[in-house]
Amino acid sequence: MNGKERTDELGIGSMRLIQDTTAFCFGVDAVLLADFAAPKKGDIVCDMGCASGIIPVLLAAKSEAAHITGIEIQRAQAELFERNIALNSLEGRVSSVCGDLKDAPDMLGRASFDLVTCNPPYKENGGGLESVRESLRIARHEVMCTLEDVITAAAQLVRPGGRFAMIHRPERVCDIMCLMRQKGLEPKRMRFVHPKTDAGPVMVLVEGRRGSRPKLTVEKPLVIYDGKGGYTAEIMRIYERDGE
Repeated sequence: MNGKERTDELGIGSMRLIQDTTAFCFGVDAVLLADFAAPKKGDIVCDMGCASGIIPVLLAAKSEAAHITGIEIQRAQAELFERNIALNSLEGRVSSVCGDLKDAPDMLGRASFDLVTCNPPYKENGGGLESVRESLRIARHEVMCTLEDVITAAAQLVRPGGRFAMIHRPERVCDIMCLMRQKGLEPKRMRFVHPKTDAGPVMVLVEGRRGSRPKLTVEKPLVIYDGKGGYTAEIMRIYERDGE
């Protein structure tokens, strides 16, 4: 480990994650997506744009998915993911692939997954102040892939009847819904994430199913902080904390 790395305890069993502090480090959105996606027993899962592997590691820890593949375009992050697989003794159950998610259907096999997840770059290319560090620009801005690229790849990776789960910003909901339906992923579940009960949403969780009939369920809002500044009971459940 070098001076730019840190190891975080995930609070789930003995799971830990090595992160490069000069690159993109995971936040609450990755944790919420892993909980929302909820792989079923025996599922074959793909996480696109996995960085150092937070979502695959969480999915392995919290579900009975049979296998989880993470694909990451940045070689340094993909190699860090490989180290995190070894750190958590997940060899054989979790795999790291270095590659472009746009090429994932050809690299990993079309219609090969029961569940595909993605925590994509939120900002359109040219939108907002961009980081001078390339690794952060790639994680935060659509410089290497667009929202359409993400949804197109997911639709090709997931098997008929399979699911795609993602987290994004509320202002992109119309784009997400239109693109998912256009690519054959029918939106089935949506949940807005609010920092407090009296604040507007800052994130949205969306699930689509390949080839499903139209019917969208909007779940109750997920609120992060209670009125006293602490986590709500549901966030404590997601983080598997007992109120300490």
